[in-house]
Amino acid sequence: MWYKKHDRCFEQVNAKGADYMNIRIKGARQNNLKNISLEIPKNKLVVFTGLSGSGKSTLAMETLQRECQRQYMESMGMTMEIGSKPMVDKIEGLSPAISINQKNTNRNPRSTVGTVTEISPYLRVLFSKLGERNCKHCGKTITPNYGEETGAIYAELPDQAEESAEMYEQMMPCPHCGKGIPELTASHFSFNKPSGACPACKGIGIVSIPDINLLIDRSKSIKEFAIHGWDQVYIDRYGASIANAAQYYGFEFDLSAPLSEYSETAMDLLLYGALSKQFTRHFPDIKPPKTVPEGRYEGVITNLMRRYEEKNSYSAKQRIEKFLIQQECPECGGIRFRKEILDVRVAGVNIIEALSMPLTDTADWLKQLDRDLSADERADARAVVGQVLDNLLHRIERIIEVGAGYLSLNQPSISLSAGEAQRIKLASILGSSLTGVLYVLDEPSTGLHSRDTSKIIDALNRLRDMGNTVIVIEHDLDIIQAADYIIDFGPGAGRDGGQIVAAGNVSDLKNCSQSVTGKYLSGTGYNRVSLKSPGNGKYVVIKNANTNNLKDLNVEIPLGKFITVTGVSGAGKSSLIFGELAEAAEAYAHQPKRKQKSNVSGLEHLENVITIGQTSIGRSPRSNAATYTDIFSDIRNLYAAIARKQNRGLQAKHFSYNVPGGRCENCQGAGKLSISMNFLPDVEVVCPVCRGNRYQKQVLNVKYRGLSIAQVLELSIDEAAALFEQEKEIMKKLIVLQDVGLGYLGLGQSATTLSGGEAQRLKLARELAKQTGESVLYLFDEPTCGLHP
Repeated sequence: MWYKKHDRCFEQVNAKGADYMNIRIKGARQNNLKNISLEIPKNKLVVFTGLSGSGKSTLAMETLQRECQRQYMESMGMTMEIGSKPMVDKIEGLSPAISINQKNTNRNPRSTVGTVTEISPYLRVLFSKLGERNCKHCGKTITPNYGEETGAIYAELPDQAEESAEMYEQMMPCPHCGKGIPELTASHFSFNKPSGACPACKGIGIVSIPDINLLIDRSKSIKEFAIHGWDQVYIDRYGASIANAAQYYGFEFDLSAPLSEYSETAMDLLLYGALSKQFTRHFPDIKPPKTVPEGRYEGVITNLMRRYEEKNSYSAKQRIEKFLIQQECPECGGIRFRKEILDVRVAGVNIIEALSMPLTDTADWLKQLDRDLSADERADARAVVGQVLDNLLHRIERIIEVGAGYLSLNQPSISLSAGEAQRIKLASILGSSLTGVLYVLDEPSTGLHSRDTSKIIDALNRLRDMGNTVIVIEHDLDIIQAADYIIDFGPGAGRDGGQIVAAGNVSDLKNCSQSVTGKYLSGTGYNRVSLKSPGNGKYVVIKNANTNNLKDLNVEIPLGKFITVTGVSGAGKSSLIFGELAEAAEAYAHQPKRKQKSNVSGLEHLENVITIGQTSIGRSPRSNAATYTDIFSDIRNLYAAIARKQNRGLQAKHFSYNVPGGRCENCQGAGKLSISMNFLPDVEVVCPVCRGNRYQKQVLNVKYRGLSIAQVLELSIDEAAALFEQEKEIMKKLIVLQDVGLGYLGLGQSATTLSGGEAQRLKLARELAKQTGESVLYLFDEPTCGLHP
């Protein structure tokens, strides 16, 4: 066997040095690993490759990295924090491990590239120390003074007898006119601080406002329930208040008339209330009513927004949010900062301009600033901010080196792709001076154009040259060929994987007949498929697209064709497809009452739009391929029909292991129990009541072609297709799963054990299995992510 041949490769490595030069793994059995034993050379760039689902991530992340963490915590005496031991006999030669996976878990709307990389704090200090501005009183330019203490400056200014001493706690006198102006601090340049944030949106850049079309039906009267959410009790209560208000101001308000017949005055009263600016502008000389009997009425929108601000419950806010839409803050224009902060400039650039430019441009601006400050007349300024400048340039250059220089500091973290988030983390690692560390990276090339792959390779080599061991899970052939050592997993995926097919260098893999990777490295594995179609002659036209970095782009997209949008990282692909097209198409298809993008036409040719991005499918241990694609509902209905024919008194719900009724209540349908070992990791054991079958005996007695529902969940998708070949609805979904190459996957295999490529294909299969009509627009964001060539 090829693997036996490579036992000698391990022996040759051992002959060159002591055992501590290798990581030695014995008997790894986690998930689908087949009791494998191997040695991994240390201080090398090692690539784990192979088909999606072949066991790469299981060995790298769930075995190696997890055991590194467990041993480290144990050595520190932190027994309470130790996780469970992975299923492996022994691992020797481990180092402290740092893993970087593909999950972008930062969903905080305030988080940006600048905040997660800690570049923004340095930039704030730079602006607070070097910022120039004009005095709001005399209009003259105020430049920083580095030669004197603040107290000395105060002493030389004219006496301000009329100003109280308290005003100068956060104020400073203008050196020209002596009047008080705010003293700049780093917090003034943070949208997360009250001193810098826009007061209207509180530094988020967007505001939630009611959508009137979702709140009211203009064709109906109030008595006909024109106000969504108003029942008869609300109509009686608020109807009387509205009538009182109208009488107070001297005009008629008909509760029986359709809202479309209301005057502007009546509509403003209904929506905004008797005390609002929108309504009182109609009666500037009348004082608003003070009591409800007089006509004090809050208004539909005013009441809704007050309750939204007061509610602390997530579910309560969610109920209100269905009537709200998000839009750019009208006060700050979406920039998040107070307007007066934009008047402060460093080398002609204000804070929002510094945050908005690509990092490559930011680096150029800082370098020019550094050169200017290094001049003799600015030596005092260089002494103050020199360390800040050095830190800024160091951090930004690391990000540029990993191919993410097109990002800007104010780009929201939530908008980053998995690959971008991972490369930012990699940049942070490159900025450290740690040695002797085991780094585990999960497909760092994700989302990169082949032109930029060399940057990742250089970064990985630099990390290795610092004295670290770098293990990379990767499908990219350029990175595989750049590795010092390659471990190829297979021969198949899922149950057919979990073994090591080949290990060594590129030549070793090319010479291995069992290595799928070797065939692609040698150029013999490619099987080109033509997806060309004449189309239907219709187009979606996008004009003047300017989302993010798009420069008034005009594009015609033919329908009925397979279309690929490509380009280097940061070129604007996602901005065009998801920022322009998807947003307009989804609004047109699902929310016809809301305002549409006027620059996108041709959407009337579409019946539906389906977007499949790179978001996680949800990794609940109870979720699996059957539940995620909704095959399990069809299977439960099938078993319920059999039970009805046999008069067993069982319904479809009894065949679910997620709800009480038919599941084993001892393990609550999990099939196993978690036993607390106090200071030791929890241990999972098979449930002694159901013996791992999840269900009660009466449910297990119902069988289809000799198999219980528990036995069906143990089948692979291919095996399930053979079993259910006569069941039309079930077969539709199983065939799609087979078509995307998931036939090997266990029908009941937990979602927590799926690789990134398997999860991506599972999402694809679920959407393709839906009955969505004919004229459907499918938008995919890198559907090959996590897949082998």
